[in-house]
Amino acid sequence: MLFTTGDKFAAKFVVTKAVYDGFISVFKDKNPLHVDESFAMEHGFKGRVMHGNILNGFLSWFIGECLPAKNVIIHSQEIQYKNPVYLNDNLSFDAQVTGVFESVDVIEFKFSFKNADALVVAKGKFQIGLI
Repeated sequence: MLFTTGDKFAAKFVVTKAVYDGFISVFKDKNPLHVDESFAMEHGFKGRVMHGNILNGFLSWFIGECLPAKNVIIHSQEIQYKNPVYLNDNLSFDAQVTGVFESVDVIEFKFSFKNADALVVAKGKFQIGLI
């Protein structure tokens, strides 16, 4: 088995303007919290809040491209958004294997995204299957 309980993985991400613009272009989510600086600031944020599902995209890339096995499929994922993410935020991603179930080729992970101030902006868990 390529995974052992306790294995740790890490990655870095930046929410660039290209990522932000690409998300809006593809998904057409123009909620004012995400596209209107003044609206976001009037509601207590320091600027436009990036779409939470951008983090799901980073998570998908991590699973598909960074794990030691490429023959994987996502069975489930859960994400909790804890703090806002802003344009050009540098994010650290950490994941740890929390369970390995060889009889069914399933691996469970917990993960977190932290900003440059080491503040958790999102956390959760996911389960993958080996195919």
